[in-house]
Amino acid sequence: MLIIIAVMMQPAKTDNASSALSGGAADLFSKQKPRGFEAFMQKVTAVLGVIFFVLAFALVYISSN
Repeated sequence: MLIIIAVMMQPAKTDNASSALSGGAADLFSKQKPRGFEAFMQKVTAVLGVIFFVLAFALVYISSN
């Protein structure tokens, strides 16, 4: 449940139709590293994702033995 909340709290990345059609090549070098809250939420989401997969594999291992 925490991972769902973390994903929902992340700021939306808005893309328009022209970047979808062109593949976003114009925005390739204009992107900047996320800072502040956005960077924190990306790290929290990554950590929670890793914890989720580790727990999932642990439960499969435990249930198979």
